[in-house]
Amino acid sequence: MKSLKQILIVAGLAVLISGCSDLNQDATRASVQFRLTDMPGEYQEVNIDVVAVNMIVNDSLIELGTNQGIYNILEFVNGKDTLLVDEEVPSGFVSQIRLILGENNTVMIDDTEYDLKTPSAQQSGLKLNVHQELLGGEVYVYVIDFVVEKSVVKTGNDKYILKPVIRIFTEVITGSIKGVVQPVEARPLVMAIMDEDTVSTYSDTVSGAFKIRGLSEGSYALKFEPVEDFKDTVLSDIGVIPGQVTEVDTMYIQ
Repeated sequence: MKSLKQILIVAGLAVLISGCSDLNQDATRASVQFRLTDMPGEYQEVNIDVVAVNMIVNDSLIELGTNQGIYNILEFVNGKDTLLVDEEVPSGFVSQIRLILGENNTVMIDDTEYDLKTPSAQQSGLKLNVHQELLGGEVYVYVIDFVVEKSVVKTGNDKYILKPVIRIFTEVITGSIKGVVQPVEARPLVMAIMDEDTVSTYSDTVSGAFKIRGLSEGSYALKFEPVEDFKDTVLSDIGVIPGQVTEVDTMYIQ
């Protein structure tokens, strides 16, 4: 019996040592994901050339393994997104995220494709300030949200430039509102409004579905501005809770 106790003690120490090793590893590393999404705009395509996503953690620049490529960001609307980064980084304080774009950026309007110039983004990258503590062993999902209507600027002579207007948020500390609009022909602009803050999207032209992400906790008014021949409609007191999706009843627009 004594030898059995000794075996159990040794086995227990082995588990404890292994557990301590895992805890030490968890304490020094955090998992981060970066996902790309978009607020819809009145274009056929907006293609951005993603070269890299980098972070500044503890005042050090970290180059992340990035799924490089040309993305039509209008494919990632109403809750859809695509994974750009899934990696571990040192725990600590993240102060900035940098999105670096290449030269192959285009916009398609009326079946014609135009170049989008992005001189600032091609050098040190678009600088997105975050200011968040990364705790070891935790997973952080960052959503990079292009506001496409404000990001594409026409300069004249059928020339366009990309001046990205971007929201970045983590879904752990923000919430979402989703629902469906009928009839789909109403195609409303859907706005979540709280005080001076407004976040908007368009309903899907096939299903009528919409989803607004990255909302701070609070009570929102949901305003629907449809196309002509339909009336504006407002829903009040829509509560948003961090980490949750608030689903509203189907909105029938007259």
